[in-house]
Amino acid sequence: MNRIKEVLEQKGIKQTWLAEKLGKSYNMVNAYAQNRQQPRLETLMEIAEILDVDIKELIISNKQKS
Repeated sequence: MNRIKEVLEQKGIKQTWLAEKLGKSYNMVNAYAQNRQQPRLETLMEIAEILDVDIKELIISNKQKS
């Protein structure tokens, strides 16, 4: 799972803008944002760079907190 949608909303950035910066279709970025599809690690790193966030901010840990 990723937090792309939440980070975009926090920064006030539209998915269409991110799609343009990534060189990907809006549908692909929307699939990432809706967690219907997970981006490759390289793409996730590029998204983090474009959004000026640490890649860790884009990922939801699947580890259980004790």
